[in-house]
Amino acid sequence: MKKLKKIGAVILVGLFVISCAPRLKPNGNNGLPPGQVKKVTGAKSAKYYAPGHRK
Repeated sequence: MKKLKKIGAVILVGLFVISCAPRLKPNGNNGLPPGQVKKVTGAKSAKYYAPGHRK
């Protein structure tokens, strides 16, 4: 019975740790900053690639 409680506690702690892990969301630029995407695409402005300036 003690073994079962220990296994349950380990599983519970594991689930808690996994659920609290931060999730990174991609910004659609393949990890590049807006200025680098501007250089690659040849655009005149980087504001279209910045996450806060999409319209």
